[in-house]
Amino acid sequence: MTHNSRLKIEDLKIKKRLVSTFFLLFFILYTSHLTICHAERIKDIASFEGVRDNQLVGYGLVVGLNNTGDTGLATLQTIANMLQRMGLVVKPRDIMAKNTASVMVTATLPPFPKPGMKIDALVSAIGDAKSLQGGALLLTPLKGPDGKVYALAQGPVSIGGFIGGGAGTTVQKNHLTSGKVPQGAIIEQDLPFTLGENGEIKIFLHRPDFTTATEITRKINETLNSEYASTIDPSAVILRIPTDYFDKKAELLTLIEGLDVTPDIPARVVINERTGTVIIGDKVRISPVAIAHGNLTIEIRTEFRVSQPPPFAPEKAETVVVPQVDVTVKEQKASLMEVTGATLGEIVRALNALGVTPRDLIAILQALKASGALRAELEII
Repeated sequence: MTHNSRLKIEDLKIKKRLVSTFFLLFFILYTSHLTICHAERIKDIASFEGVRDNQLVGYGLVVGLNNTGDTGLATLQTIANMLQRMGLVVKPRDIMAKNTASVMVTATLPPFPKPGMKIDALVSAIGDAKSLQGGALLLTPLKGPDGKVYALAQGPVSIGGFIGGGAGTTVQKNHLTSGKVPQGAIIEQDLPFTLGENGEIKIFLHRPDFTTATEITRKINETLNSEYASTIDPSAVILRIPTDYFDKKAELLTLIEGLDVTPDIPARVVINERTGTVIIGDKVRISPVAIAHGNLTIEIRTEFRVSQPPPFAPEKAETVVVPQVDVTVKEQKASLMEVTGATLGEIVRALNALGVTPRDLIAILQALKASGALRAELEII
């Protein structure tokens, strides 16, 4: 064997080793991805006590409209009150204006708001205004459920649409009696809340479940290397703040909300009869059962035939339209087919083998639930 041949054989062996190593690494990465693909962060399935949004609402005026405002007495009275506060006394009946609209202003106060932060304000007409296009919202206090003012809103209203035309022909895009004032509300005071005031923080699950709550508790204790977390009920987990994090609560919450937890999803089948949509979870199981599925087709045809009078017929003779109806009934022979499945894939393949439509599938699933063969919760929306 020559020297060149030996080099070629050695190069071929090295390439094979590289290829084998590559596929081994790919398999490890792929399997590791499969093991965590169902895991979710705690911040996606739960929230901390007090870390929540709050709703604000207020009543205001939108001015500068092009003759598309309100004509009601409430708007005129509001205009008169506003002018009176500015030193101008005007009676409501003396105001002839359709360039103003009464609106309700709403906003969402984010968690831990600070004075000076800006948020969006939503504006919606409450009178008979035709459009808020081109209007500007006057200074409006936004109050919480406790009656305190937490923000002030003011600015031009953006409706994201338009209306135009004339002489009975108009063109309209989007809804014209509601809009948004982007970054138009300024927060004036924050909420009286202290995170972890009693040395404890509660974690609330978005979907209460004993298994998921217990898994969150186990994952937190495993990360902190001590029994700091405990399960209260299916919807809440309480966390005692460790001594090392007593002055670093933000770092503790950052650590906790980034932990991966596998939530337990109940076996559920969701059916929307209006749209024919069927959603089957991966925990759904079907006991061995035989299903007979047959189709019944009824076809109705109607043909119209014209009967005309013969030549030289009497004047009273008329042309008559005679409908002829033909009804045909076809019934496909039904055959029993065994359906069982330990996994979602087996269930889907078995039901697809029946060749059913979504609405037929809904009827089959309801019958399976009634017979007790469907081991899952059947929810119809």
